Amino acid sequence: MDSFEPEGNGSEGSLPPPPPVPPNAVPVIADQGLPLEPVKKVSRVPIARRGLGSRGSKLPILTNHFKVNVKINDGYFFHYSVAFSYEDGRPVEGKGVGRKIIDRVQETYDSELAGKDFAYDGEKSLFTVGPLPRNKLEFTVVLEDLTFNRNNGNCSPDGHGSPNESDKKRMRRPNRSKTFKVEISYAAKIPMQAITNALRGQDSENFQEAIRVLDIVLRQHAAKQGCLLVRQSYFHNDPRSFTGVGGGVLGCRGFHSSFRTTQSGLSLNIDVSTTMIVQPGPVVDFLIANQNVRDPFSIDWAKAKRTLKNLRVQTSPANQEYKITGLSDLPCREQTFSLKRKSGKDGSDESEEVTVYDYFVNHRKIELRYSGDLPCINVGKPKRPTFFPLELCSLVSLQRYTKSLSTLQRSSLVEKSRQKPQERMKVLSDALKNNKYDSEPMLHNCGVSISNSFTEVEGRVLQAPRLMFGDREENPRNGRWNLNNKKIVQPSRIEKWAVVNFSARCDTRGLVRDLIKCGGMKGVLVEEPFCVFEEKPQFRRDPPVIRVEKMFEEIQSKLPGPPKFLLCLLPERKNSDLYGPWKRKNLSEFGVVTQCIAPTRVNDQYLTNVLMKVNAKLGGLNSMLSIEHTPSIPVVSKDPTIILGMDVSHGSPGQSDIPSIAAVVSSRQWPLISKYRACVRTQSPKVEMIDNLFKPVSEKEDEGIIRELLVDFYATSKRKPQNIIIFRDGVSESQFNQVLNIELNQIIEACKFLDDQWCPKFVVIVAQKNHHTKFFQPLSPDNVPPGTVIDNKICHPRNYDFYLCAHAGMIVSIQFPRFLTFHFDY
Repeated sequence: MDSFEPEGNGSEGSLPPPPPVPPNAVPVIADQGLPLEPVKKVSRVPIARRGLGSRGSKLPILTNHFKVNVKINDGYFFHYSVAFSYEDGRPVEGKGVGRKIIDRVQETYDSELAGKDFAYDGEKSLFTVGPLPRNKLEFTVVLEDLTFNRNNGNCSPDGHGSPNESDKKRMRRPNRSKTFKVEISYAAKIPMQAITNALRGQDSENFQEAIRVLDIVLRQHAAKQGCLLVRQSYFHNDPRSFTGVGGGVLGCRGFHSSFRTTQSGLSLNIDVSTTMIVQPGPVVDFLIANQNVRDPFSIDWAKAKRTLKNLRVQTSPANQEYKITGLSDLPCREQTFSLKRKSGKDGSDESEEVTVYDYFVNHRKIELRYSGDLPCINVGKPKRPTFFPLELCSLVSLQRYTKSLSTLQRSSLVEKSRQKPQERMKVLSDALKNNKYDSEPMLHNCGVSISNSFTEVEGRVLQAPRLMFGDREENPRNGRWNLNNKKIVQPSRIEKWAVVNFSARCDTRGLVRDLIKCGGMKGVLVEEPFCVFEEKPQFRRDPPVIRVEKMFEEIQSKLPGPPKFLLCLLPERKNSDLYGPWKRKNLSEFGVVTQCIAPTRVNDQYLTNVLMKVNAKLGGLNSMLSIEHTPSIPVVSKDPTIILGMDVSHGSPGQSDIPSIAAVVSSRQWPLISKYRACVRTQSPKVEMIDNLFKPVSEKEDEGIIRELLVDFYATSKRKPQNIIIFRDGVSESQFNQVLNIELNQIIEACKFLDDQWCPKFVVIVAQKNHHTKFFQPLSPDNVPPGTVIDNKICHPRNYDFYLCAHAGMIVSIQFPRFLTFHFDY
């Protein structure tokens, strides 16, 4: 059989090589003879700061940024990748073991590592200042008495930390030690000069990595103290930092710390942080609190199984730590397992079936008070379970509670987390001193030293804008105003409406009478309601969805047509289970405007607030800016301008199948900016970028959000917008590029789709609320006044960002939104 040899691969008779391509050649489409135009890829970046603001009265302010000095600028961080494996080559997958292994490597092989200190991220990356002796290093270490040991399954739990005879045979080492292989390989080097360049406003591809190394050092420093780490926040195991919020859940107060590049240099940002943890202690106590029942015999065990899965427990009296994998199917008195014993003259093993209860009470001589009739905790594998009686298990401290909080839990957390400004300042000062960052070897090796003083910045308090009510102007004071003796600017007419009372204890007729009277004083015409629907007593104990359905059946049977508005009276002031089903029924299924109230104390101010909500929902306008009425807003009033606000809401943690909700609001009726409408779409779960801004379904049809809003603007303003101002909420700095080059591209495409000759200008303003920069008045116990702007010292060294306090804070040191501005021509 002849061997096959392809032509043109050096075989005899192959074609000669093609001629070289000239360097200035332009590609040509073969069938059309047309030159290919190169595709231009536009990449947008934030605009640089053009200067500092000057308006407003100056105010000295302290902020929770602490100046950082870096003495070494010419060195390098060396990045190494780390891999762990067992003796047999299997990779190590358990979390938390990495730090213990790396610590043992440093202890055992200090000379081979040239005495280098490590910054280890807890996973697969390790950093040093300067290089290790070789680019690839391999070590073997042994760790004893590991609490993360994988359970062998179906073993008889021993109360004294030593396994019984049958367990010993299944264990690799009687002393529970394990051998690990560690491989450290060179990955990259990062110049420390990148930090200095960033402080000068020079972009550097290594800057983020260099700052990441310093942040990893902070995390490692906290990990050595036994803290729970949540990104850049850390939480000590100190019961004084715990506060109960109900349901077996605790708020754990800790601290956030991260390095930031600012106009005045590198700074360390430290702030108070809170995470949710499960209540440590006996498992049964947690379950009783979690399910709000009186005793263990009232617990819903199917729900308990879901709640407990993957939580860690410590068993008594051995104090061994395990991860919960499930619950037994049978009670402790009935759940059996095979107990192996040595028996007979030849010492052979015999097994007998015993119950978990019998084993612990009769073999181990441990008294069980209430576990006999309850399920056992399973810490083994599905096919090889290991059971412990419930009362011998206690939940380990500092385990995160990642499920969504109820409304009651959230309100309790907010109430208990409040701190006065001076109190927070003292807590932060103490935290910085107690952390003792000066003793951290890696920071010392980098030449990093941290000041103990709050950074002082110059704030500017802007004058509050004047408001229009009716035909009168109002000057807000301390960020507040009211409608006393004033009328609404553009009142709506409340007609074809009814009242629905879900068993709220109040004088319904009197409430309606007072609402009509209050409306007359504010310029709102409130007609008499068609009917007051009282919930029938036999439905009061039904599930919320059924109660809403029954009420709607009655409404539909009595009203002559669909109502324009329904006023709903709820029995609970907060957290009513009826609220969600009621809103869903009205808004989603029937498109009826509704307002829910819980009328416990009704007065003129309360009714005025209700009227303002209803008026806005029915298309009215409560107030407007005086310069909007004139109109004399810079830029906005000169040329047609639309203002967009964009955000995405995601499902609660753990709800990965719940769609995210993208919402965009837009101004209408230019030159007004206080009139707006909303557009909502669902999209893939946990996706922050809005993917329905531009959605062409044919050559002439676009079903995207932006087209809908632009068409509405044109219909209400009779002009196309020449300026498009976009406020984008909920994105981090790492997502700025996506906002500017993906979302903004979609908006531009939507504009082109409507009119390819139309060239508006764009400004994108990112509003960030979830940052950790706080501001304090140095000589006052009060919060910083509303209208305060900070654009110096602690702001970005290049980007055009600033902090603005737009409202008054009641008790706590208030959160200033941070704004970053990007400006583009079409």
